[in-house]
Amino acid sequence: MVSESSLAVSGLPEGVREREQWVCWREEDRDGKPTKIPVTPGAGGFASSTESDTWSDFETALEYTETEHADGVGFVFTDDDPIVGVDLDNCRDPETGDVDDAARDIIERLDSYTEVSPSGTGYHVLIKGELPDGRNRRGSVELYDTARFFTVTGDHVERTPNRVARRQDALAAIHREYVQDTERATASESEQRDGTDDEPTATDTVDADVDVDLADEVLLEKARNASNGEKFERLWNGNTVGYDSQSEADMALCCLLAFWTGGDQTQMDQLFRESELLREKWDEVHYADGSTYGEKTIERSIATTSEFYEPDAGDDTADAHDPAADSSPGVDVGDSERSRAYLAEKNRLLGERIDELEATLAEKTERIDTLEAEVERLTEELATRDRETEQPHEEDPGTSRETSADSETSSLLSRLFRDRSE
Repeated sequence: MVSESSLAVSGLPEGVREREQWVCWREEDRDGKPTKIPVTPGAGGFASSTESDTWSDFETALEYTETEHADGVGFVFTDDDPIVGVDLDNCRDPETGDVDDAARDIIERLDSYTEVSPSGTGYHVLIKGELPDGRNRRGSVELYDTARFFTVTGDHVERTPNRVARRQDALAAIHREYVQDTERATASESEQRDGTDDEPTATDTVDADVDVDLADEVLLEKARNASNGEKFERLWNGNTVGYDSQSEADMALCCLLAFWTGGDQTQMDQLFRESELLREKWDEVHYADGSTYGEKTIERSIATTSEFYEPDAGDDTADAHDPAADSSPGVDVGDSERSRAYLAEKNRLLGERIDELEATLAEKTERIDTLEAEVERLTEELATRDRETEQPHEEDPGTSRETSADSETSSLLSRLFRDRSE
């Protein structure tokens, strides 16, 4: 458990400590894997990285770590602050302190407040800047600027600044090289396979190594003139007829965009945002790793696309395959292999959605249990006071205490009923 003696408070940047964006966390086993669960300081229920009423100031969060209900503190990133968190996992030997070359390069170039993670096997770097568009993680490198929280240890890394520095240029370069750059990622993945020459599968890398480099206007013209251009036009204009849900239509359009862009995630995202299928859900965080719905949809569409447009082939009417639309009107299925791939992907999406709902239900259940326990405690406290005191006079301070307790009980009951209704 983190306490003021183990958490180096003096090492934390003052500008970060002053923000009321702090939560606590406790470690729990989820499916046999230790998971850090965000906790509301003082209340003990689940904290949310998108609900500010579950956060507190640093001192309150730190004090709550002295109880058995929390193991440490965490800082929440929001759209209202300029802070970006860089999470480097599995890059440090906790026994020797040795650091791998990639992590050392990132830490040195960011040159901002850096601390060792709670496990001792990674680092957290805090900087000021704006996170570039596109994906926000690859391998052991993750970048976050909103709707996430970082565990904080105060275990400041020597020779790094004790302040949160503005590093926009360095952030953009690291995002490009370590997160967006498919060439660097492919080389890194090859090294992790010990130099073997095995062909990569869809799970080895998400990005396609295809250099298409078509301007948006040219790409859209080719897509509309292709043999399945009518289907592309329908999806582009927001027509979801023939699909079981809009999510499947989103997947279908992304598969077509994957073909024409050569699997360029940044261009795919930019183009999808111009289509009539774009909705708020696209930028919502839907996954435990912090990925948004849009990021996962793009990743999966690339992974399920087996062929990409080749400019040198000279066939401008190439048919971009749409594995998510094999059952839509006017499509000749014919290919059982593609049908199986589509069904497998659909089942995987459904399975992940079930997992999300089950996790949400578990969180709600635990929060309800916590509130019920608190209501029971307050009820017993009121009953004890009634037994120990006589009818109070108007000026009796006990009246204000009971009124306060009644108010707190009423508030907890309201929250309990709200959670149950949700």
